[in-house]
Amino acid sequence: MRLTACLAGLLLAVPALAGVRLTPEQGDLQAWVERSSPGTTLVLAPGIYRGPLVIDRPLTLQGEEGAVIDGGGHGSVLSVRAADVTVEGLELRRSGSDLGALDAGIFVAEQSARVRLLNNRLSDVAFGIWLDKGREVQVRGNRIEGNQRLRSQDRGNGIHLFASDECLIENNSIRHVRDGIYIDTSSRNRLVGNRLSELRYGIHYMNSNDNEVRGNRTRHTRTGYALMQSRNLEVHDNWSEDDENYGLLLNFITHSSIVGNRILRARNAEGGAAIDGSEGKGLFIYNSLYNDIRDNLVEGSDLGIHLTAGSEENRLYGNRFIANRTQVKYVSNREQEWSYGGRGNYWSDYLGWDMDGDGLGDRPYQPNDGVDKLLWRYPEARVLMNSPAIETLRWVQRQFPVLRPPGVRDSHPLMGRVWP
Repeated sequence: MRLTACLAGLLLAVPALAGVRLTPEQGDLQAWVERSSPGTTLVLAPGIYRGPLVIDRPLTLQGEEGAVIDGGGHGSVLSVRAADVTVEGLELRRSGSDLGALDAGIFVAEQSARVRLLNNRLSDVAFGIWLDKGREVQVRGNRIEGNQRLRSQDRGNGIHLFASDECLIENNSIRHVRDGIYIDTSSRNRLVGNRLSELRYGIHYMNSNDNEVRGNRTRHTRTGYALMQSRNLEVHDNWSEDDENYGLLLNFITHSSIVGNRILRARNAEGGAAIDGSEGKGLFIYNSLYNDIRDNLVEGSDLGIHLTAGSEENRLYGNRFIANRTQVKYVSNREQEWSYGGRGNYWSDYLGWDMDGDGLGDRPYQPNDGVDKLLWRYPEARVLMNSPAIETLRWVQRQFPVLRPPGVRDSHPLMGRVWP
């Protein structure tokens, strides 16, 4: 009996477990973590392991196919509270449901840096992955599925960054959560190649600067990309398909580049006309200045582009606006020139010509007139749209351009649909 106790004590005192394969029958997973030294690799065989689990030292936790950590509906399924931790290939399910307590599938705490979360599957969790003041964290190849039994507003976000810098969020697939990826007060992060669908917002930025958003795809969200109160963003080569309300929303975005994005079929969820003030806008620019908006495609949406609320000093050129129900809505009292360096945009409803064959229209594109502004201000007047009075007003403005109110002017509209 005394010898058995001595052997057990020696086992607990082993300084390192360099690589250990565990099965559910081998006891409490938390105890194995606590007896592991820095650098240990724990490999979980198929089966269900009881959580919640806390990792408080540098180690690697890998799952073979079928390895599941079940949080039992309490707290976060897995909490990382150390630097240099890798979690890979696991299924994590059944966190607590308290959003105020930040219950998550994986919670990465403040003191954790250089954490890697790779190819995990998360379901039935409040938040999917929460990074709390993380540094140089990699979140790659994870699949996150929200709880469809809950209302959207009662679900957490798929991946949430709070005050986290220099992180890579890449090639994750996220569905049925509130917002797919939420970035709050976080700088120098890269969001690359993520797939986001059936959400409120696909990617949601608040008060975050110097970030890159590249090659992501949203589908069937209420807003594909909601970018708010941030500066120095690179938003390049993303897709928005069949999103409601907005494809790409810029709200107080400054000194950013919005380049090469494709926004297809943004629709008003209520079925109305976006020109009446409801949604369905491919590109909505609100109170945003000093941005480079070029080489984007907006096609088949209720409203191609809506610019308002002091959005000025933006360079908008090289874009393609094709077959949108209404191409432009611009609400302001100042003229806007939508070309740069002698190059404008392509408009599928442009009725001009190119007599000299230089690829540019010979007369400006001016999509809105005084009648449009009248109807935006007084939507009930739309019943007069085809009346002689409205047609007379439009004729007068064409004959006497001096009567035309300030609006959008593209002095060099592109005649071709190809990318430059």
